[in-house]
Amino acid sequence: MSADSHFTREGATIAYQCTGTGPPLGYAHGVMLSRDAVRRLELFDFESLGAGRRLLTYDQRGHGRSTGRPVVADHTFENFTLDLLGLMDAAGIDEPMDLAGSSLGAAVALHAAVLAPHRFRRLVLIIPPVAWETGPAPARRWYDDTADEIEELGAPAWRREWARAEPLPIFADYPKFDLSPDVPDELLPAVLRGVGASDLPAPEEVAQVRLPTLILTWDTDPLHPVSTAERLRDLLPNSTLHVAGSVPEIRTWTRRTAEFLAVRTR
Repeated sequence: MSADSHFTREGATIAYQCTGTGPPLGYAHGVMLSRDAVRRLELFDFESLGAGRRLLTYDQRGHGRSTGRPVVADHTFENFTLDLLGLMDAAGIDEPMDLAGSSLGAAVALHAAVLAPHRFRRLVLIIPPVAWETGPAPARRWYDDTADEIEELGAPAWRREWARAEPLPIFADYPKFDLSPDVPDELLPAVLRGVGASDLPAPEEVAQVRLPTLILTWDTDPLHPVSTAERLRDLLPNSTLHVAGSVPEIRTWTRRTAEFLAVRTR
């Protein structure tokens, strides 16, 4: 494995790798995970997509091998998006890049496409997070509630409880499903509160994104509901959606992404 390079911005040092040659492709992981955590899950092989490409991968601020600080505003979707755009500059990516992102990474991909559409060619939105909620009991409240729990119990005790929690129903029989947080104890509450305070771009802004987009989601997950993915499919004028109902279907996503990225665009 190649050694990481580093990019520093606004209280964080982002660990990243930019390898290979060819059309650029980026991958952004989800909240509380990292590049290594995604590899351990063995559900989506982002590295195999780099064949014949210049592949940019990184750990979000406060995750994995990147650093951060316990400031809630540092961990909003908008700030993670500025990290990505700055990282692209640091890596010298000056042509439109294909971008795949999971959960938080999907939110970053959408925000980046709204903010700087000229910098991207195609998007792959993997388990986009719950968005545009109304009503008294939003699913996104889970992030603040969990941050409260960490502060009350202490991070070590919370991690033990988290490890004992039942997996999502779709992963009940998948032994490699491991969401052990790859975030330092002292950053966990701020990361969760920042994400919980965030939302996807407004629907009218999403509707202006003309990039070819593949949306991939699974069912039985209230923090990544099928309804958000379906709404994105309806809003994005050049998008397709696949909903997986089993682990074998989820494990087709690497192939589906490769096929989508191989389609020539004008």
